[in-house]
Amino acid sequence: MAKETAPPEHPPQEYIPREPGQSFFDAINANKRNSLLLMAVVCMIVFVLCLALGHIWGIGYYGLFIGLFIGLVYAAFSYYMGSKVVLALSGAKPLKKSDHPYLFHLVEGLALAAQIPKPKVYIVEDRALNAFATGRDPEHSAIVVTRGLLEKLDRQELEGVVAHEMSHIANYDIRFMMLTIVMVGLVGFLSEIILRTFIWGGVRGGNRRGGDSGLIMVLGLILAILAPIVAMMVRFAISRQREYLADASAVRLTRYPDGLKNALIKIRDNYKPVKLATDSTAPMYFADPIGKKVAGMFATHPPIGDRIKRLSSF
Repeated sequence: MAKETAPPEHPPQEYIPREPGQSFFDAINANKRNSLLLMAVVCMIVFVLCLALGHIWGIGYYGLFIGLFIGLVYAAFSYYMGSKVVLALSGAKPLKKSDHPYLFHLVEGLALAAQIPKPKVYIVEDRALNAFATGRDPEHSAIVVTRGLLEKLDRQELEGVVAHEMSHIANYDIRFMMLTIVMVGLVGFLSEIILRTFIWGGVRGGNRRGGDSGLIMVLGLILAILAPIVAMMVRFAISRQREYLADASAVRLTRYPDGLKNALIKIRDNYKPVKLATDSTAPMYFADPIGKKVAGMFATHPPIGDRIKRLSSF
């Protein structure tokens, strides 16, 4: 662990630079609106796929209700069990306070500042520098850090990363991202059913007299091909929006942007992929845990350079 030094005096909040004509809270609210709009796109895709499935099976609008029922059951299971599944897939183990008292002190202090219950703390035995938050709400949340993060970051840098993850919890990003994962998974599931129905000749046609059943089926087939790609792009876009929001919120908690900025620099310069990270869990991490050389619409995280640049303006 690097030698602990006292951080410089934190700048007053009113001196945090803003985008031209935009307040700090306006920027946060804009990110939230963008995320909700993107989520609405995924919900609309699910609606149309369910409608198309009903016409393909020859049961008309009953297919819509069946699809929505399946979606609700799937969402309920993911809502209550998703966090446990994520922790298990990531190889996370509970961390004792005696093993790393300063980390627990950070979590307790930042939870108090964020006005939320203290999350549980877990560790992943991996030399990569990373972390993530999970749960369905602040009352049922957890922060997970890697062994590499604890060993490489100094106190102020660790505070910045923990504040970032605490912001995900306080902003209900953990619930929002869990629901996003559920909806994107549902899009893929419904698309697979539609495509297999067409391939295996199970198309029966709709029961409506208006003659629009064929159009709906064609639209459903086209959407079944394109929807998984679009839904994944939307999910990644939501993830990028929430990362910027969490960075900004972390600065509000710590009042010390250099801690988070220096952590990002250190993670960039000492990058290692997280061994047990998957495509499904990747958007939850503090930094891209897989190391895919992708950018733009297919990136799960904003470029670290962009995040550093934004933090440099605070």
